[in-house]
Amino acid sequence: MKLLLTHVPQARRQYYGARALARLQELVEVTLHEGPAPLDAAGVIGMARGVDFIIADRATPVPAEVFEGLPGLKVVMRSAIDIRNIDVAAASKAGVLVTHAEAGFVQSVVELTLGLMVDLSRGVSRAVADYQAGARPEIRVGRQLGGSTAGIIGYGRISRALAPMLATLGMKVLVSDPYAQVDDRRLIKLPLEELLAQSDYVICLAVANEETENLLDAAAFARMKPDAFFVNMSRGNLVDEAALATVLTEGRIAGAAMDVGRAPDQMPSPELARLPNVIATPHIGGLTPPASESQAFDTVRQVEALVKGEVPPGAVNVASWARR
Repeated sequence: MKLLLTHVPQARRQYYGARALARLQELVEVTLHEGPAPLDAAGVIGMARGVDFIIADRATPVPAEVFEGLPGLKVVMRSAIDIRNIDVAAASKAGVLVTHAEAGFVQSVVELTLGLMVDLSRGVSRAVADYQAGARPEIRVGRQLGGSTAGIIGYGRISRALAPMLATLGMKVLVSDPYAQVDDRRLIKLPLEELLAQSDYVICLAVANEETENLLDAAAFARMKPDAFFVNMSRGNLVDEAALATVLTEGRIAGAAMDVGRAPDQMPSPELARLPNVIATPHIGGLTPPASESQAFDTVRQVEALVKGEVPPGAVNVASWARR
């Protein structure tokens, strides 16, 4: 059996790893993408002729034309939860199985979130930039996390790991999620409007879908306290970025931190990232060796199952899988 791994060399090192690749090569014949730029649909078709499986990185789209152009393709996998770069409906129509990995990045994202909250509170990045520019940083009174109120939007895997940590630090923790039950007695579940009005830190961790598109809009930001911070660790499409830019430039909230945005590859938008009261990181929440390797080995386990003729873990459209 043959497999195409679409990651460019740097992404392969950062998001897949040598150990997972070595195990993959023991199971199947692997074709590697050695070019400097991500493959487009035509590039995927050109490299995947004759392959049974594709493991697609987040920068590589897999639209309907890929399934039409590769009649022998059986499975498309992602070493991530997010499969929005794959046209699942088209895959199902063509009889191709689509799979995703589990959330091996939770701890890494939680740690980065904590770091961004501390940075917002104490001006770490600002002071470092001043020192490195040869200037003396302005000494400002910071904010202590303990005793402050954190409002978490969405109560999924990351939130369930983050919320207890914040509570242990002495924070009052509010949660807003209409679809989740909150059993931890240290947490308070509230409607979104109330959470926004009460929180010193508003942390966006909701799922990205049609319902949550621009969930944080002008009306939402208007409900926040003027000294509150906004942190986005989910996806850029949950935020009306023009509205966020307005409240930041007008000083109607204290600042923001983001690891995601509406720029290509889900990066923070440069227009927001350059604002003086914004801390931005280039979508690195899950970019640690344990997180990347965990999800890469999920795809290895999927290939192990496929080689045995079994349905792999993480399959999302088994009922439509006709190309076996």
